[in-house]
Amino acid sequence: MTIKLGVPSKGRLMEKTFDWFADRGVTLARTGSEREYAGAVTGIDGIELVLLSAGEIPRELAAGRIHLGVTGSDLVREKLGLWEEKVGELAPMGFGHADLIIAVPKAWVDVTTLDDLDAVAAAFRRRHGFRLRIATKYHRLIRDYLRDNGVADYQLVDSQGATEGTVKNETAEAIADITSTGETLRANHLKVLSGGPVHRSQATLFKSRMAEWSKDDRRILTDLKDRLGLED
Repeated sequence: MTIKLGVPSKGRLMEKTFDWFADRGVTLARTGSEREYAGAVTGIDGIELVLLSAGEIPRELAAGRIHLGVTGSDLVREKLGLWEEKVGELAPMGFGHADLIIAVPKAWVDVTTLDDLDAVAAAFRRRHGFRLRIATKYHRLIRDYLRDNGVADYQLVDSQGATEGTVKNETAEAIADITSTGETLRANHLKVLSGGPVHRSQATLFKSRMAEWSKDDRRILTDLKDRLGLED
């Protein structure tokens, strides 16, 4: 008769999550040392706090090992195929905003749209004999987006570090990454393609569709939603 709530285990995302719940009468607190990843919930009964990395939370929700989780909407969409079958969005939380964008060198003065990118990619392959490289951590989201917009003749190269630096370092010709201010893009002489972002991300409270929900669990969830001011 306990539902598990997964929240980010450190940093600004954890602090903002704690503040969001506290503003609604539910106190989340870390207990023990920084290394213990233990926590407590007060203000409502029947909820166990589980501290995880933001990147782990989508997987734990999809596996049904936690009932609720707070993470970026971009991470859920990137890490979970057919994500809407595995999790449901309970509440956008109004923080952790960032846009997933595609950016190209500023020197590409004639490339401002996805159609331009498609044309450049075709010309690049003819000239160089290999596909134009786009560095990203977001393979699923970018592949789906480019397919839906008719862009071909590219390859995605994995970037787990400073993605914006890959063009300068000549390991990619373009990038797709999360940005909140655009300062790092400008510093690396990159510009965002027009047409809006691939995805506007923010921290979101998700519910697992894969976890076991007993009658008591559902009652606890209803109590929590009432406390948080969420519609049923």
